[in-house]
Amino acid sequence: MAKVKFRDYYEVLGVARTASQDEVRKAFRKLARKHHPDVAENKATAEEKFKEINEAYEVLGDPEKRKKYDQLGEHWKHAGDFGGGGGGAAFWPESGAEDSGVNYHFEGTGFSDFFENFFGSRANRGGFAAHGPGGAKGTAKRRGRDIESEILVTLDEAMNGSERSLVIQPQTRGGEKQTVTIRIPKGITEGQVIRAAGLGEPGQGGGPPGDLFLQVRLERHPYFRAEGHDLYYELRLAPWESVLGTTVPVRTPHGETKIKVPAGTEQGTEFRLAGKGLPQGKSGNFGDLFAVVQIVMPPQSSEEERRHWQALADTSRFNPR
Repeated sequence: MAKVKFRDYYEVLGVARTASQDEVRKAFRKLARKHHPDVAENKATAEEKFKEINEAYEVLGDPEKRKKYDQLGEHWKHAGDFGGGGGGAAFWPESGAEDSGVNYHFEGTGFSDFFENFFGSRANRGGFAAHGPGGAKGTAKRRGRDIESEILVTLDEAMNGSERSLVIQPQTRGGEKQTVTIRIPKGITEGQVIRAAGLGEPGQGGGPPGDLFLQVRLERHPYFRAEGHDLYYELRLAPWESVLGTTVPVRTPHGETKIKVPAGTEQGTEFRLAGKGLPQGKSGNFGDLFAVVQIVMPPQSSEEERRHWQALADTSRFNPR
């Protein structure tokens, strides 16, 4: 297997290794809003760049994955290239037990080769354990092990369903690649599992093969946060818009719509847009979209603006404390 280049996820997001989870989240959102294919100026490179940003956040935004990634610490800066296959297996924090099954390399899951090599897939459900090219111990008829992995699903795929071509290769000498087509059903949500029958390890002694289980990771979106079939959208308002009221455009996966914001709207107010979320399977129904108000202060004020703020401070009887 070809060598796999180390990916510095901290460098991808532009944050320090000591960055807090909140700093990691803010860095991702800033970059995602710049590079998402729907809004990026350079469409030719946007998709690949966005996937790189998403993968970095998938690792650094998850405390457990981040801990595994950080295990080698400063040594990772000098790791250079490391080999896949048997050599790559040394980089799995959980590998090593003989009965844990064969490690697998995937292509087409939406994650890079580096992610697959470090957070790679293994056969670890039921069935019998494979022990390298010689096969499993004994000759009794047994079902093959199931294979588990993760798959990165885009919001568009969750909205419309799709098919994905995957390449699966055991990381053992002589392990043969197989290319398969996986159906991603419309309405799939974060954490659900796609089962592909018969695509696991071969059985023993004429036994049936195991299955392939792909746990869905929903690709992070710069504007929407998914919770089940519902979506949450940050509705950013200027202070005067929240005080005086306004009408603002709101993005939804179904197209742009408008919300009338009443005067005196407070931070955290939620506007519910019924049926503007993700599809609920084959039912024909959709979840809702909740536009959550975020009042945003101007980064700086001109002298004239400061005079207006001061005049308001001098005349207002409002005391927030």
